[in-house]
Amino acid sequence: MFNKEIETKVTIHELIAARWSGRVYDSRKLLSREQIMALVEAARWAPSCFGDQPWRFIVFDKATNEAAWEKALTCLAEGNQSWAKDAPLLLLACADSVLSQNGKPNRWGQYDTGAASENLSLQATALGLMVHQMGGFDAEKTKTEFSIPEQFTPMAMMTVGYQLAEEVIPEDLKEREYNARARNTLDENFYEGCWGEPITEVL
Repeated sequence: MFNKEIETKVTIHELIAARWSGRVYDSRKLLSREQIMALVEAARWAPSCFGDQPWRFIVFDKATNEAAWEKALTCLAEGNQSWAKDAPLLLLACADSVLSQNGKPNRWGQYDTGAASENLSLQATALGLMVHQMGGFDAEKTKTEFSIPEQFTPMAMMTVGYQLAEEVIPEDLKEREYNARARNTLDENFYEGCWGEPITEVL
Protein backbone atom coordinates (compact mmCIF):
# COMPACT_ATOMS: atom_id res chain seq x y z
CA MET A 1 0.00 0.00 0.00
CA PHE A 2 1.66 3.23 -1.07
CA ASN A 3 2.03 6.00 1.45
CA LYS A 4 0.01 9.21 1.26
CA GLU A 5 1.73 11.88 3.29
CA ILE A 6 -0.29 13.88 5.78
CA GLU A 7 0.49 17.06 7.66
CA THR A 8 0.12 16.83 11.43
CA LYS A 9 0.75 19.39 14.17
CA VAL A 10 2.77 16.83 16.13
CA THR A 11 4.12 13.38 15.35
CA ILE A 12 1.52 10.60 15.58
CA HIS A 13 1.96 6.84 15.42
CA GLU A 14 3.00 5.60 12.00
CA LEU A 15 0.09 3.15 11.78
CA ILE A 16 -2.42 5.96 12.20
CA ALA A 17 -0.58 8.16 9.72
CA ALA A 18 -0.35 5.35 7.15
CA ARG A 19 -4.00 4.25 7.31
CA TRP A 20 -6.19 5.55 4.50
CA SER A 21 -9.19 4.31 2.56
CA GLY A 22 -8.11 3.21 -0.89
CA ARG A 23 -10.38 1.69 -3.51
CA VAL A 24 -8.10 -0.08 -5.97
CA TYR A 25 -7.63 -3.71 -4.89
CA ASP A 26 -5.57 -6.50 -6.40
CA SER A 27 -8.18 -9.19 -7.03
CA ARG A 28 -5.48 -11.85 -7.51
CA LYS A 29 -4.15 -11.57 -3.97
CA LEU A 30 -6.25 -13.40 -1.41
CA LEU A 31 -5.98 -13.16 2.36
CA SER A 32 -4.73 -16.04 4.47
CA ARG A 33 -6.85 -17.40 7.30
CA GLU A 34 -4.19 -16.19 9.72
CA GLN A 35 -4.54 -12.63 8.42
CA ILE A 36 -8.33 -12.72 8.72
CA MET A 37 -8.09 -14.05 12.27
CA ALA A 38 -5.62 -11.27 13.16
CA LEU A 39 -8.14 -8.69 11.94
CA VAL A 40 -11.01 -10.03 14.02
CA GLU A 41 -8.74 -10.60 17.03
CA ALA A 42 -7.75 -6.92 16.90
CA ALA A 43 -11.42 -5.93 16.78
CA ARG A 44 -12.15 -8.24 19.71
CA TRP A 45 -9.83 -6.29 21.99
CA ALA A 46 -11.46 -2.90 21.45
CA PRO A 47 -12.82 -1.07 24.52
CA SER A 48 -16.54 -1.05 25.20
CA CYS A 49 -18.99 0.28 27.77
CA PHE A 50 -19.26 -2.19 30.69
CA GLY A 51 -17.08 -4.53 28.62
CA ASP A 52 -20.26 -5.44 26.76
CA GLN A 53 -18.61 -5.93 23.34
CA PRO A 54 -21.70 -4.96 21.33
CA TRP A 55 -20.07 -5.43 17.94
CA ARG A 56 -20.81 -8.32 15.61
CA PHE A 57 -18.90 -8.78 12.37
CA ILE A 58 -19.95 -11.04 9.52
CA VAL A 59 -16.91 -12.12 7.48
CA PHE A 60 -17.30 -12.77 3.76
CA ASP A 61 -14.17 -14.44 2.39
CA LYS A 62 -14.30 -14.86 -1.37
CA ALA A 63 -11.75 -17.68 -1.20
CA THR A 64 -13.82 -19.89 1.08
CA ASN A 65 -17.45 -18.85 0.49
CA GLU A 66 -17.85 -17.03 -2.80
CA ALA A 67 -21.66 -17.28 -2.69
CA ALA A 68 -21.87 -15.36 0.59
CA TRP A 69 -19.28 -12.86 -0.67
CA GLU A 70 -21.34 -12.28 -3.84
CA LYS A 71 -24.49 -11.79 -1.79
CA ALA A 72 -22.72 -9.22 0.39
CA LEU A 73 -21.42 -7.42 -2.70
CA THR A 74 -24.97 -7.00 -4.02
CA CYS A 75 -25.88 -5.15 -0.80
CA LEU A 76 -23.47 -2.34 -1.68
CA ALA A 77 -24.49 0.78 -3.55
CA GLU A 78 -23.83 0.41 -7.27
CA GLY A 79 -20.99 2.92 -7.21
CA ASN A 80 -19.24 0.99 -4.47
CA GLN A 81 -19.78 -2.36 -6.19
CA SER A 82 -17.80 -1.09 -9.18
CA TRP A 83 -14.53 -1.17 -7.23
CA ALA A 84 -15.36 -3.37 -4.22
CA LYS A 85 -15.73 -6.36 -6.58
CA ASP A 86 -11.92 -6.65 -6.57
CA ALA A 87 -11.61 -6.91 -2.78
CA PRO A 88 -11.19 -10.53 -1.65
CA LEU A 89 -12.72 -9.88 1.77
CA LEU A 90 -15.91 -8.08 2.78
CA LEU A 91 -16.98 -7.47 6.36
CA LEU A 92 -20.27 -6.24 7.79
CA ALA A 93 -20.02 -4.44 11.14
CA CYS A 94 -23.18 -4.47 13.26
CA ALA A 95 -23.94 -2.87 16.63
CA ASP A 96 -26.12 -4.29 19.39
CA SER A 97 -28.69 -1.81 20.65
CA VAL A 98 -29.25 -3.73 23.90
CA LEU A 99 -26.87 -4.27 26.83
CA SER A 100 -26.38 -7.99 27.29
CA GLN A 101 -25.98 -7.74 31.06
CA ASN A 102 -29.35 -6.12 31.82
CA GLY A 103 -31.38 -5.86 28.62
CA LYS A 104 -31.45 -2.06 28.76
CA PRO A 105 -30.85 0.12 25.69
CA ASN A 106 -27.16 0.47 24.87
CA ARG A 107 -26.65 3.99 23.59
CA TRP A 108 -22.89 3.34 23.35
CA GLY A 109 -23.18 0.26 21.12
CA GLN A 110 -22.56 2.10 17.87
CA TYR A 111 -19.69 4.09 19.38
CA ASP A 112 -18.02 0.90 20.61
CA THR A 113 -18.52 -0.86 17.27
CA GLY A 114 -16.72 2.05 15.64
CA ALA A 115 -13.81 1.50 18.02
CA ALA A 116 -13.67 -2.19 17.09
CA SER A 117 -13.74 -1.29 13.40
CA GLU A 118 -10.83 1.12 13.84
CA ASN A 119 -8.83 -1.54 15.70
CA LEU A 120 -9.44 -3.84 12.75
CA SER A 121 -8.41 -1.15 10.28
CA LEU A 122 -5.15 -0.40 12.08
CA GLN A 123 -4.31 -4.11 12.28
CA ALA A 124 -4.89 -4.33 8.54
CA THR A 125 -2.49 -1.43 7.98
CA ALA A 126 0.11 -3.24 10.09
CA LEU A 127 -0.31 -6.28 7.81
CA GLY A 128 0.12 -4.19 4.65
CA LEU A 129 -3.58 -4.42 3.82
CA MET A 130 -6.08 -1.77 2.86
CA VAL A 131 -9.52 -1.28 4.44
CA HIS A 132 -12.33 0.92 3.15
CA GLN A 133 -15.35 1.40 5.40
CA MET A 134 -18.61 2.25 3.63
CA GLY A 135 -21.96 3.63 4.60
CA GLY A 136 -23.12 3.14 1.01
CA PHE A 137 -24.99 -0.13 1.38
CA ASP A 138 -28.56 -1.35 1.85
CA ALA A 139 -28.83 -2.00 5.59
CA GLU A 140 -32.30 -3.53 5.36
CA LYS A 141 -31.18 -5.89 2.63
CA THR A 142 -28.26 -7.10 4.73
CA LYS A 143 -30.60 -7.78 7.65
CA THR A 144 -32.82 -9.89 5.41
CA GLU A 145 -30.09 -11.66 3.45
CA PHE A 146 -28.02 -12.60 6.51
CA SER A 147 -30.76 -13.12 9.13
CA ILE A 148 -29.53 -10.31 11.38
CA PRO A 149 -31.68 -9.96 14.55
CA GLU A 150 -33.75 -6.79 14.84
CA GLN A 151 -31.81 -5.43 17.83
CA PHE A 152 -28.61 -5.19 15.74
CA THR A 153 -27.94 -2.22 13.47
CA PRO A 154 -25.76 -2.76 10.38
CA MET A 155 -23.24 0.09 10.63
CA ALA A 156 -20.74 -0.32 7.81
CA MET A 157 -19.64 -2.65 5.07
CA MET A 158 -15.87 -2.94 4.78
CA THR A 159 -13.57 -4.05 1.98
CA VAL A 160 -10.18 -5.57 2.80
CA GLY A 161 -7.32 -6.61 0.58
CA TYR A 162 -4.03 -5.68 -1.03
CA GLN A 163 -3.75 -2.49 -3.01
CA LEU A 164 -3.12 -2.89 -6.72
CA ALA A 165 0.45 -2.05 -7.71
CA GLU A 166 0.80 1.63 -8.59
CA GLU A 167 2.06 0.99 -12.09
CA VAL A 168 -1.09 -0.90 -13.09
CA ILE A 169 -3.76 1.29 -11.48
CA PRO A 170 -6.21 2.17 -14.30
CA GLU A 171 -6.04 5.77 -15.48
CA ASP A 172 -9.71 6.41 -14.71
CA LEU A 173 -9.14 5.49 -11.05
CA LYS A 174 -5.83 7.23 -10.44
CA GLU A 175 -7.23 10.67 -9.65
CA ARG A 176 -9.44 9.43 -6.85
CA GLU A 177 -6.74 7.12 -5.50
CA TYR A 178 -4.11 9.86 -5.44
CA ASN A 179 -6.32 12.60 -4.02
CA ALA A 180 -4.62 14.35 -1.13
CA ARG A 181 -5.72 13.36 2.35
CA ALA A 182 -7.25 16.29 4.20
CA ARG A 183 -8.91 17.03 7.52
CA ASN A 184 -10.40 20.06 9.22
CA THR A 185 -7.99 22.13 11.26
CA LEU A 186 -7.79 21.15 14.93
CA ASP A 187 -9.57 24.29 16.11
CA GLU A 188 -12.67 23.39 14.07
CA ASN A 189 -13.32 20.10 15.85
CA PHE A 190 -11.44 20.16 19.15
CA TYR A 191 -12.33 22.47 22.00
CA GLU A 192 -10.78 23.14 25.38
CA GLY A 193 -12.70 23.94 28.55
CA CYS A 194 -16.00 24.67 26.86
CA TRP A 195 -17.83 24.30 23.55
CA GLY A 196 -16.39 26.40 20.76
CA GLU A 197 -13.15 27.36 22.52
CA PRO A 198 -10.46 26.01 20.16
CA ILE A 199 -7.66 23.89 21.58
CA THR A 200 -4.24 25.51 21.14
CA GLU A 201 -0.71 24.14 20.91
CA VAL A 202 0.58 26.43 23.62
CA LEU A 203 -1.21 27.33 26.85
